Parts: sequence; structure tokens; C-alpha cells
Amino acid sequence: MSIRTTRKIVEFSNPFSIEGAGRVLPAGNYEIVTDEELIEGLSFPVYRRVATMMLAYTKSSPVPSTEMLNIDPRDLAAAIERDRRTVKATAASAKQP
Repeated sequence: MSIRTTRKIVEFSNPFSIEGAGRVLPAGNYEIVTDEELIEGLSFPVYRRVATMMLAYTKSSPVPSTEMLNIDPRDLAAAIERDRRTVKATAASAKQP
């Protein structure tokens, strides 16, 4: 079984919550790690997502650390969309006299 891992950075302009975190996370950049496994026996490569994780800094101890949160990609997409709408609404209200 072959596993591939992809990484990307997502930026949140506002504090946000996401299922799996158990708390409100501060605005900032977050690394998203996705693991996919190769489905063998096909004539072309096909991968199936097996895990999506978000790296988040913790402030619960005196020593800075990072925790890896298991998240659902649909929850991530919804959180990104909520953040985008909030930014858009804030910009629109700032333009009003």
C-alpha cells in the first residue's frame, strides 16, 4: 500500500471554530496535511483520502507546542467559507458612509 501526503497552508482572517478542535482557534495561517492511499489493481493511479489533519499551536502549556487535529475536509471548507463571508461583510460595511 502506497501513501502520499500533501500539505497546504490556509489563512483565516478571523478567529474560527472547526469540528475536531474543541475550541475557537485564533486567526492566522494553518498547515493542512492530507494523507491518501493508492488503490491498487487499477490500470491508472487512483488515491483515496484516509486522513486530513490541521496543525494548530497550543497555548495550554508554558512551552509553545503544536497539536495535530483530525478534521473533516467538509468542515474545513465550511470554516474557510464562513471566514471569507465575514471578511467580505466587514469590507462592505466599512465602505458604507
